[in-house]
Amino acid sequence: MPEINNLTPRPHGDAPRNRRNFLALGTASLALAACGFTPVYGPSGQAHGLRGQIFVADPADRNGFVFVAHLEDRLGQPQAGPYLLEYRIQTSRTGLGVTTTGATTRYNVLGRVDYTIKDRATGAIIRTGKVENFTGYSATGSIVGTVSATEDASERLMVILADQLVTELIATAPDWRG
Repeated sequence: MPEINNLTPRPHGDAPRNRRNFLALGTASLALAACGFTPVYGPSGQAHGLRGQIFVADPADRNGFVFVAHLEDRLGQPQAGPYLLEYRIQTSRTGLGVTTTGATTRYNVLGRVDYTIKDRATGAIIRTGKVENFTGYSATGSIVGTVSATEDASERLMVILADQLVTELIATAPDWRG
């Protein structure tokens, strides 16, 4: 077995790899620019000026708190935004895996958010919609583990729904923003 001291260094070092990575990044940037890529929040992006413009209704429970916190992370906290986002969260739990003794070992948590965007000055409804998704968790551990898994699944679901809503708002911003 050769000793470490007897290993020969690569004659060219890492320079070619670094140059290749730099060239690949440069080529990708040019390709994106050539295809008309525009950052969504950029000066000519369709969601330009959207950050910090939507007030989100106060949460009423833990799911709402996680949902609103993630929305505000993605959309920014408004100072004097012209829009109000009202929402209604619905969740349900469905058992999936069942043992021969009838014990449920896996659950799906289904979630739906119905939302309305209103003009804060006039109260006029600008946009309505819904987003839906699901997540799951295992119930095969201890009671404490199952409670923790249940809470984690609900939190993950709220983040997923908030991300979906933000994506929908960004995609449709040119249609509902004045």
